[in-house]
Amino acid sequence: MPELPEVETVRDGLDRHVVGLSVTRAEVLAHQSVRRHEGGGPDLVGRLAGLRLAAAVRRGKFLWLPLSDASGPTGEALLAHLGMSGQLLVSDAPLPARRHLRARILLGEAGRALDFVDQRMFGYLAVSELVPTPDGLPGGLGAPDPWLPAPVAHVARDLLDPAVDVRALARAARTRRTAIKRLLLDQTFVSGVGNIYADEALWRARVHHARAASGIAETRLVDLFTAARDVMTEALAVGGTSFDALYVNVNGESGYFARGLNAYGREGEPCPRCGTPLRREAFTNRSSFFCPVCQRRR
Repeated sequence: MPELPEVETVRDGLDRHVVGLSVTRAEVLAHQSVRRHEGGGPDLVGRLAGLRLAAAVRRGKFLWLPLSDASGPTGEALLAHLGMSGQLLVSDAPLPARRHLRARILLGEAGRALDFVDQRMFGYLAVSELVPTPDGLPGGLGAPDPWLPAPVAHVARDLLDPAVDVRALARAARTRRTAIKRLLLDQTFVSGVGNIYADEALWRARVHHARAASGIAETRLVDLFTAARDVMTEALAVGGTSFDALYVNVNGESGYFARGLNAYGREGEPCPRCGTPLRREAFTNRSSFFCPVCQRRR
């Protein structure tokens, strides 16, 4: 599944290539891809016609494009979730034929298109009502105002959001008895940290994945959340991890951060820090990769 840096790479591409353009026509080719939109494909197509894509915003792994008309914001946004294999691809005329094309949105007079491609059909598009953010701050990275789609209201801010206070997160984590990796993956506590970057952040901060959050010093937790932010920022520089060809930016290019991973997927290889063979353990239907020396479980 795409993790936060992959989704942020897509958001940045949307911001550069489609924001400011108006929808001339939309086509939905697979009802499953608009299953979260009440009214289905025909209603979504009608709701988008003639509207301008005013911004490109992300919170965690959710993307949205606020909509406006001649009189200003409509109070709605085009919401997208990539699921396991979704792609948002931008093309100029002549438009390509694509496998697994689920929806196409034509933009501007020059014939630019925003395509939603999804092989496994777990992703979706929807036009959603915008609601106020609980804290009165912008809805997410790229948001011009304190609004976010109603289906995203339960999702916590992510570590790339400038509104996030790492020390406040650390203090909140100290009140939880759950395993620290489980907390990192809890999208209602901090969003966007997936399995890969959780393992990398835990390795950098020298924290064992199964330790109770309440038993970790606040300074170490600050180091951990800072490490998670740093590792995702570094991944952004090369477009994310992109373990297979499904995870691409709006231009169809894959990322290469997988080459720089220190722990994830490296069972049996020497720890880059101490040389001890890295281990893998099952963790909540996933795998955790760690160094048994650098990341002791006390």
